[in-house]
This record gives sequence, structure tokens and C-alpha cells, in this order.
Amino acid sequence: MRAKKSLGQHFLKDKNIARDITASLEALSGRALEVGPGTGVLTNFLLKRNDLDLRAVELDRESISFLHKAYPILADKLYQADFLDMNLMETFAGQQFSVIGNFPYNISSQIFFKIIENKELIPEVVGMVQKEVAQRMAANSGNRTYGILSILLQCWYDVEYLFTVDENVFIPPPKVKSAVVKLKRNSRKMMNCDEALFIRIVKSTFNQRRKIIGNSLKPLLGKQTLNHPLQTLRPERLNIEQFEELTRELSKILKP
Repeated sequence: MRAKKSLGQHFLKDKNIARDITASLEALSGRALEVGPGTGVLTNFLLKRNDLDLRAVELDRESISFLHKAYPILADKLYQADFLDMNLMETFAGQQFSVIGNFPYNISSQIFFKIIENKELIPEVVGMVQKEVAQRMAANSGNRTYGILSILLQCWYDVEYLFTVDENVFIPPPKVKSAVVKLKRNSRKMMNCDEALFIRIVKSTFNQRRKIIGNSLKPLLGKQTLNHPLQTLRPERLNIEQFEELTRELSKILKP
């Protein structure tokens, strides 16, 4: 097997780490989708679990061919596709399932945004990503790594940074350290504000994170004026509830 740079492939070779990753998956639904199995180092341990109906999605044809030979038991449960393009309602016929994988670093953020879009289907995620991405995902307000991904994930999931993974356990070694994170769906059923506007405000403010919120929201406000104490802060100071409060205030201003 040859790792392809264009696909962001770095194959994990340490079986102890693979065992720790797969053991972190609770999979209470009894179903799981592995994203980017590559050489099957996680697949090997997942298939040994009697509590799991496993399916996998892989874009690389060479990996697909290898996996069919190494794990014939997967057979028609191995899809050659791009996870980002999949209709996840069809994966387990509309039933909930967990997601696990050594995610390609070049699309890891897009993978998590796809998961957010399908949050009612996916109650749990265990994945390996670049360490800096994992830190952003788990960051709290006031932290310099806190940002768009932190807020949008933590709206719907409890995020846990599990452990750091050294670069020398991959083929080829990446130039950065990696980390394993775990997401579990929280109790939130809906946003306490206009969700689309909430997302727009979060993105607008963090795209200009050095500015105070009042200044970064001027293009959104147009000729309207925002008069709220939160507008004097930078976005990394606000938690989710404060962003909801800010969204409700803007909804009143923009409604006419």
C-alpha cells in the first residue's frame, strides 16, 4: 500500500494505539461507520467486536482492493465513495450509528461539519485528527484556540480530548502530532435563537477575531445599530449561551 499525499493519507502502524482508539467507541446503537479505513488497522479491531454492525467508506481504489482481500467479511458493507458526498440517511436505513476513523487531515474540519449536519443520526464520534484541530474542537471560551469549530461542535456534542499520538507511528510520518477526540451527543434539542443567524454571527466574528464584535458585525447590521454590552468584547470571550443572546438581539434589529 502506498500513501497518497493528494488524499491526505498517513497509515497508522501501531496496533496498540489502534486498539485504544477502537476501545474508546461505545457504539451504543450497535452500528458504526468507519471513515477512511486505509490499510484496515482500525478495521481489524472493529470487526472483532460482537456488539458492532460495521460498515466502512473509502475513496482510494487501491485501499478498497486491499481491504476486500484482507477482510472479505466486509463484502458489500465497504463503500467506495467520498464521505462528504454520502447520503448518511441511507447508510443504516435511517437508523443511528457511530462514526470512527483516522480522518484525512486535509478534510477533517469538513468531516465534522458533515457530522453536525447529521447530528440526529450520529450520537457518537471517535476520530484521529491533527493535534491543533483537536485542541480547537475541545477549547472553551477564553482560550486562544477557541473558534468556529469549537462553538458549532459544542452546541450539539460534548467534546473530549482523549490522547496525543506521536508522528512516528504513521507511514509516512506526518509533520505534525495527532490526537484522538471523542464526541457524544449532548441534550440540546434546538438552539435558543435563530440557528442560521447564529452560525452567520459566529463565522462573521471569528473571521475577524482581533476586532471587537461590534465592529465585525457592521457589514451584517448595515445602517442598523447594535447597543449591547457583548459588542465590546472579542468573540473568543463569548460562550455558546452568550452567542445565543447576541443572536436574539440581532434578530430584533434585523427583523424589519
